[in-house]
Amino acid sequence: MKKIFIAAQVVFLLSACSGKKENSNITINKTTEKNTKMENDIKKDIEKTLYAYENALNASSTEQVLPLYTQNGIFMPQGGPSAEGQEQLKGAYDFVFKTLQLNVKFTIDEITLINDSYAIARTMSKGTQLIHAENKTSPEENRELFVLEKENGEWKIARYMFNKVK
Repeated sequence: MKKIFIAAQVVFLLSACSGKKENSNITINKTTEKNTKMENDIKKDIEKTLYAYENALNASSTEQVLPLYTQNGIFMPQGGPSAEGQEQLKGAYDFVFKTLQLNVKFTIDEITLINDSYAIARTMSKGTQLIHAENKTSPEENRELFVLEKENGEWKIARYMFNKVK
C-alpha cells in the first residue's frame, strides 16, 4: 500500500509540474507577443523618421531636415566634412540643396533596436540627382547608415553616414 501511495504522489507531482510548465510557457508567449508588438511599433516610428528624411531630401528642405536630427546630431557625407549640431547641420544641408536636387527612394534594409533609446538603421537610396551648376541629371545610389536616438519621445537621427554603392 505504501508503494502505491508513493507512486501516486510521484504521478501527481509530475503532472503538477507539467501543468506549471505549460502555464509558464503561456506567460512567456504572451510576454514575447507583447514585446514583439512593442518592437514593431518602435520600428514603425523609426520608419516614419526615415521616410520623412527621404521626403525632406527630395524637397531640398533644410527646414524639414533639421527637426529630424537630435540637437547634437552629426551628418558625415562622403567626401565632405562632418557637420555637428544644428547650426553646422543647417549650413551643410543649405550647401547640399544649393548644389543639387535629389529625387531618391529609400529602401530600408534593416532596423536594429539597441535599447529603449538607440537604434541603427541601414538603408539604400536610389534615384537621380540634378547638379545645378551643370544642369545635368545623373543616377544617384547610396548605402546609408543611421544611428537613431529617442529624444523628447521621438526617434531622431543622431548620426548619419552614406557612401556610394559603386
